[in-house]
Amino acid sequence: MKFSTAAVILAATTQGSVSAFTFVPSANTRSTELAAVASPTRFDTMKAKYKGYVPKIDTSDAVFGYDAFDEAVASVEYSFNRNDVVKGTVVQYDNGGAVIDIGAKSSAYLPLQEASLGAYGQEIENLVEIDGDVEVMIISEEDENGQLLVSIKRIEYAAAWEKVKAMNAEDALFEAEVCAVNRGGAIVLVEGLRAFLPGSHLTGTIATEELIGDKLPLKFLEVNPDNNKLVVSNRRAIVETQMNDLSRGDVVDGMIKALKPYGAFVEVGGMSGLLHISQISYDRIDNLEKLFQPGDKVKCMIIDHDKLNGRIALSTKTLEPEPGDMLKDSARVFELADETAAKYHERMEADRKAREEAAKDIVLGLGEVVNDSDESEDNLDSALS
Repeated sequence: MKFSTAAVILAATTQGSVSAFTFVPSANTRSTELAAVASPTRFDTMKAKYKGYVPKIDTSDAVFGYDAFDEAVASVEYSFNRNDVVKGTVVQYDNGGAVIDIGAKSSAYLPLQEASLGAYGQEIENLVEIDGDVEVMIISEEDENGQLLVSIKRIEYAAAWEKVKAMNAEDALFEAEVCAVNRGGAIVLVEGLRAFLPGSHLTGTIATEELIGDKLPLKFLEVNPDNNKLVVSNRRAIVETQMNDLSRGDVVDGMIKALKPYGAFVEVGGMSGLLHISQISYDRIDNLEKLFQPGDKVKCMIIDHDKLNGRIALSTKTLEPEPGDMLKDSARVFELADETAAKYHERMEADRKAREEAAKDIVLGLGEVVNDSDESEDNLDSALS
């Protein structure tokens, strides 16, 4: 605060002591103080008074007032526990997921990875629709904002296992798509669940990248929900479907898949059969690789099969018109395979009948011997009497 010189001198002469010294503000001082506090403008005055338009509403006849509404909200208990399954409505998409209204204090959040069993590589817009009704499982406690995390995937996961267990109980045959391969075999999707297909249970093929996307007929080998273990077999499905149509003596088309010192493995209708080296020709074979190569097409006769294990025993020597023809001209053997097989069956039938006649003669001969023995005993008894 500033004071004029006259005011100071006047105060000093009238009081006569320093202790009675009094400051008297001048006119310039008061004007400075007033200038420091600016008066509000008309806009400031209107802004301070204006609170927005508030319509006058007559609530005298209302049966439900604000106080009653507050009491009703306070009386409602929001009991949402982890693993509860509730219904909700999709409100909006947010941060890659979706906001779900489940009737709680705050809307729940559905992350993309929990939106479906097949959510990988998908967008949330393709999995749930705005305003669509969904059933979700609560998978978390409330956060600081009262929001819950929910999942559709957990519900689908549980339902998929129930479906798989029912299929396994029925020993059902089904198709599944290969989604990946590894050193041990392939991975297929069964009702959205990942199942392991061992390489040893693949029939007619091996687990390579080319197999991805193919659908294969399968049957279950092991179903264990507790350990999350699901194992399937392609061989078992093939065996049980195609083996029923095969019989001993049938002539089938096949392809050489592999050569071993003891014979060749032949693919027949998706199954693997063994053409033993002793069943290739009546003549001795010193070098199998001179006769066959992997990929060669052949015709064979089924001489035995094990339907339980899916094994087939094959033969080409039964199709030889003359012994040793497989080594001389295998193409001619395959060309005449059906005709030769028919003759082979006729010989087998003739041999069977001959064996039956021989067995009958033996039985009849034994009967005559018994009768002669009985007559001799009777004659001996008569003589003795």
